[in-house]
Amino acid sequence: MQALILADGAFPVAEKRLNLLRQTPNLICCDGAVEKLVAFGLEPLAIVGDMDSISEDLKVRFADRLYPSADQETNDLTKAVNYCLENGFDELAILGATGLREDHTLGNIALLADYAAKLSSVCLLTDYGRMDAVLAGMLPDDHRPAVLDAGAPEVCATRDGCFTVARFGCNPGQQVSVFALDPTTHIHSLGLKYPLEDRCFTSWWQGTLNEATGEQFSLSFDKGGLIVYRVG
Repeated sequence: MQALILADGAFPVAEKRLNLLRQTPNLICCDGAVEKLVAFGLEPLAIVGDMDSISEDLKVRFADRLYPSADQETNDLTKAVNYCLENGFDELAILGATGLREDHTLGNIALLADYAAKLSSVCLLTDYGRMDAVLAGMLPDDHRPAVLDAGAPEVCATRDGCFTVARFGCNPGQQVSVFALDPTTHIHSLGLKYPLEDRCFTSWWQGTLNEATGEQFSLSFDKGGLIVYRVG
Protein backbone atom coordinates (compact mmCIF):
# COMPACT_ATOMS: atom_id res chain seq x y z
CA MET A 1 0.00 0.00 0.00
CA GLN A 2 1.05 3.56 -0.65
CA ALA A 3 1.35 6.54 1.66
CA LEU A 4 2.77 10.05 1.63
CA ILE A 5 4.70 11.32 4.66
CA LEU A 6 4.84 15.03 5.38
CA ALA A 7 7.83 15.95 7.56
CA ASP A 8 8.41 19.21 9.43
CA GLY A 9 10.88 20.87 7.06
CA ALA A 10 9.99 23.49 4.49
CA PHE A 11 6.38 23.11 3.39
CA PRO A 12 6.26 22.56 -0.39
CA VAL A 13 5.33 25.40 -2.71
CA ALA A 14 5.78 23.77 -6.13
CA GLU A 15 2.37 23.04 -7.62
CA LYS A 16 3.24 19.47 -8.58
CA ARG A 17 4.12 18.71 -4.94
CA LEU A 18 1.01 20.46 -3.64
CA ASN A 19 -1.10 18.44 -6.06
CA LEU A 20 0.48 15.28 -4.67
CA LEU A 21 -0.56 16.35 -1.19
CA ARG A 22 -4.11 17.04 -2.35
CA GLN A 23 -4.47 13.74 -4.18
CA THR A 24 -3.01 11.35 -1.61
CA PRO A 25 -5.61 9.56 0.53
CA ASN A 26 -3.06 8.07 2.95
CA LEU A 27 -1.30 11.15 4.33
CA ILE A 28 0.92 10.52 7.35
CA CYS A 29 2.13 13.63 9.16
CA CYS A 30 5.03 14.20 11.53
CA ASP A 31 3.69 16.07 14.54
CA GLY A 32 5.55 19.30 13.80
CA ALA A 33 4.03 19.55 10.32
CA VAL A 34 0.37 19.33 11.34
CA GLU A 35 -0.11 23.07 11.76
CA LYS A 36 1.15 23.73 8.22
CA LEU A 37 -1.00 20.97 6.77
CA VAL A 38 -4.15 22.24 8.46
CA ALA A 39 -3.39 25.79 7.31
CA PHE A 40 -3.19 24.37 3.78
CA GLY A 41 -6.69 22.94 4.22
CA LEU A 42 -5.93 19.24 4.64
CA GLU A 43 -6.10 16.72 7.45
CA PRO A 44 -3.81 13.71 8.01
CA LEU A 45 -4.72 10.07 8.32
CA ALA A 46 -2.24 9.77 11.19
CA ILE A 47 0.04 12.04 13.22
CA VAL A 48 3.29 10.45 14.41
CA GLY A 49 6.09 11.72 16.63
CA ASP A 50 7.03 12.57 20.19
CA MET A 51 4.20 15.17 20.24
CA ASP A 52 6.42 17.98 21.47
CA SER A 53 5.70 20.15 18.40
CA ILE A 54 1.92 20.04 18.18
CA SER A 55 -0.43 22.47 19.90
CA GLU A 56 -2.86 21.35 22.59
CA ASP A 57 -5.76 22.44 20.38
CA LEU A 58 -4.65 20.14 17.57
CA LYS A 59 -4.02 17.30 20.02
CA VAL A 60 -7.67 17.55 21.05
CA ARG A 61 -8.94 17.96 17.48
CA PHE A 62 -7.01 14.94 16.20
CA ALA A 63 -7.04 12.80 19.34
CA ASP A 64 -8.31 9.81 17.34
CA ARG A 65 -5.26 9.77 15.06
CA LEU A 66 -2.33 10.54 17.34
CA TYR A 67 0.44 7.92 17.47
CA PRO A 68 2.99 9.13 20.02
CA SER A 69 6.44 7.63 20.39
CA ALA A 70 8.91 8.63 23.08
CA ASP A 71 11.84 6.82 21.44
CA GLN A 72 14.76 9.26 21.55
CA GLU A 73 16.93 7.09 19.27
CA THR A 74 14.85 7.98 16.20
CA ASN A 75 13.64 11.25 14.73
CA ASP A 76 10.01 11.95 13.87
CA LEU A 77 10.46 11.04 10.22
CA THR A 78 11.74 7.58 11.15
CA LYS A 79 8.87 7.23 13.60
CA ALA A 80 6.48 7.98 10.72
CA VAL A 81 8.20 5.44 8.45
CA ASN A 82 8.00 2.81 11.21
CA TYR A 83 4.29 3.57 11.64
CA CYS A 84 3.83 2.99 7.91
CA LEU A 85 5.68 -0.33 8.04
CA GLU A 86 3.58 -1.48 11.00
CA ASN A 87 0.36 -0.59 9.17
CA GLY A 88 1.05 -2.15 5.79
CA PHE A 89 2.28 0.90 3.87
CA ASP A 90 5.40 -0.18 2.01
CA GLU A 91 5.49 2.28 -0.91
CA LEU A 92 6.28 5.77 0.40
CA ALA A 93 6.95 9.26 -0.88
CA ILE A 94 8.32 11.81 1.59
CA LEU A 95 7.72 15.57 1.44
CA GLY A 96 8.96 18.32 3.74
CA ALA A 97 12.14 16.48 4.77
CA THR A 98 14.49 19.26 3.63
CA GLY A 99 14.78 23.01 4.14
CA LEU A 100 14.84 24.97 7.40
CA ARG A 101 17.42 23.30 9.67
CA GLU A 102 20.36 21.95 7.70
CA ASP A 103 21.21 19.26 10.28
CA HIS A 104 17.72 17.80 9.92
CA THR A 105 18.04 17.92 6.13
CA LEU A 106 21.34 16.01 6.13
CA GLY A 107 20.03 13.47 8.62
CA ASN A 108 16.86 12.82 6.62
CA ILE A 109 18.77 12.39 3.36
CA ALA A 110 21.13 9.89 4.98
CA LEU A 111 18.17 7.98 6.43
CA LEU A 112 16.73 7.45 2.95
CA ALA A 113 19.10 4.50 2.46
CA ASP A 114 17.93 2.91 5.73
CA TYR A 115 14.33 3.24 4.60
CA ALA A 116 15.10 1.76 1.17
CA ALA A 117 16.36 -1.40 2.87
CA LYS A 118 12.96 -1.95 4.51
CA LEU A 119 10.46 -0.72 1.91
CA SER A 120 9.36 -1.78 -1.54
CA SER A 121 9.67 1.80 -2.75
CA VAL A 122 10.63 5.14 -1.21
CA CYS A 123 11.61 8.55 -2.54
CA LEU A 124 12.28 11.95 -1.03
CA LEU A 125 10.67 14.81 -2.95
CA THR A 126 11.44 18.53 -2.81
CA ASP A 127 10.27 21.55 -4.77
CA TYR A 128 13.37 21.18 -6.94
CA GLY A 129 13.82 17.46 -7.50
CA ARG A 130 13.74 13.96 -6.08
CA MET A 131 16.12 11.61 -4.33
CA ASP A 132 16.14 7.83 -4.55
CA ALA A 133 18.31 5.33 -2.73
CA VAL A 134 19.44 2.08 -4.33
CA LEU A 135 21.37 -0.55 -2.42
CA ALA A 136 23.82 -3.22 -3.51
CA GLY A 137 22.23 -6.65 -3.79
CA MET A 138 18.72 -5.32 -4.45
CA LEU A 139 16.75 -7.54 -6.80
CA PRO A 140 13.90 -6.45 -9.09
CA ASP A 141 11.29 -7.81 -6.67
CA ASP A 142 12.82 -5.86 -3.77
CA HIS A 143 12.19 -2.44 -5.28
CA ARG A 144 9.20 -1.61 -7.43
CA PRO A 145 8.22 1.75 -8.92
CA ALA A 146 5.85 3.76 -6.75
CA VAL A 147 2.55 4.77 -8.29
CA LEU A 148 2.40 7.81 -5.99
CA ASP A 149 5.14 9.57 -7.90
CA ALA A 150 6.28 8.44 -11.32
CA GLY A 151 10.01 8.28 -11.89
CA ALA A 152 11.21 5.63 -9.46
CA PRO A 153 14.35 3.77 -10.55
CA GLU A 154 14.17 0.27 -11.94
CA VAL A 155 16.51 -2.08 -10.13
CA CYS A 156 17.80 -4.81 -12.43
CA ALA A 157 19.46 -8.15 -11.87
CA THR A 158 23.12 -7.99 -10.91
CA ARG A 159 25.69 -7.71 -13.68
CA ASP A 160 28.46 -10.31 -13.74
CA GLY A 161 27.22 -11.60 -10.41
CA CYS A 162 28.62 -8.67 -8.43
CA PHE A 163 27.22 -5.36 -9.69
CA THR A 164 23.75 -4.04 -8.90
CA VAL A 165 22.29 -2.11 -11.83
CA ALA A 166 19.69 0.66 -11.47
CA ARG A 167 18.03 2.46 -14.40
CA PHE A 168 16.57 5.95 -14.08
CA GLY A 169 14.17 7.75 -16.38
CA CYS A 170 15.17 11.29 -17.29
CA ASN A 171 15.10 14.00 -19.93
CA PRO A 172 18.04 14.98 -22.12
CA GLY A 173 19.99 17.64 -20.27
CA GLN A 174 18.41 16.87 -16.90
CA GLN A 175 20.89 17.43 -14.07
CA VAL A 176 21.85 14.43 -11.97
CA SER A 177 23.95 14.04 -8.82
CA VAL A 178 25.19 10.74 -7.39
CA PHE A 179 26.22 10.27 -3.76
CA ALA A 180 27.98 7.12 -2.57
CA LEU A 181 27.37 5.92 0.99
CA ASP A 182 30.66 4.01 0.99
CA PRO A 183 33.78 5.75 -0.41
CA THR A 184 35.11 2.40 -1.66
CA THR A 185 32.06 1.67 -3.84
CA HIS A 186 33.00 1.23 -7.51
CA ILE A 187 30.49 2.95 -9.83
CA HIS A 188 29.95 2.70 -13.59
CA SER A 189 27.44 4.69 -15.63
CA LEU A 190 25.72 4.74 -19.01
CA GLY A 191 23.84 7.75 -20.34
CA LEU A 192 25.58 10.51 -18.38
CA LYS A 193 27.47 13.42 -19.93
CA TYR A 194 30.45 12.80 -17.64
CA PRO A 195 30.84 9.00 -17.64
CA LEU A 196 31.70 7.11 -14.49
CA GLU A 197 34.15 4.29 -15.19
CA ASP A 198 35.03 2.26 -12.12
CA ARG A 199 34.82 5.49 -10.11
CA CYS A 200 34.90 5.79 -6.33
CA PHE A 201 33.59 8.95 -4.69
CA THR A 202 35.56 9.77 -1.57
CA SER A 203 33.67 13.01 -0.93
CA TRP A 204 30.02 13.95 -1.47
CA TRP A 205 30.72 16.75 -3.93
CA GLN A 206 32.52 14.53 -6.45
CA GLY A 207 29.39 13.04 -7.99
CA THR A 208 27.39 16.24 -8.25
CA LEU A 209 26.31 18.24 -11.31
CA ASN A 210 26.33 15.50 -13.92
CA GLU A 211 23.83 15.52 -16.75
CA ALA A 212 21.65 12.99 -18.57
CA THR A 213 22.22 12.66 -22.31
CA GLY A 214 18.97 10.88 -23.20
CA GLU A 215 15.76 9.54 -21.72
CA GLN A 216 17.44 6.99 -19.46
CA PHE A 217 20.69 6.52 -17.60
CA SER A 218 21.96 3.59 -15.57
CA LEU A 219 24.34 3.13 -12.67
CA SER A 220 26.03 -0.10 -11.68
CA PHE A 221 27.89 -0.49 -8.40
CA ASP A 222 29.47 -3.28 -6.44
CA LYS A 223 28.59 -2.60 -2.80
CA GLY A 224 27.09 -0.13 -0.36
CA GLY A 225 24.44 2.14 -1.73
CA LEU A 226 23.83 5.25 -3.79
CA ILE A 227 21.57 8.23 -3.28
CA VAL A 228 20.65 9.70 -6.66
CA TYR A 229 19.25 13.18 -7.11
CA ARG A 230 17.45 14.31 -10.25
CA VAL A 231 16.40 17.90 -10.78
CA GLY A 232 12.75 18.36 -11.67
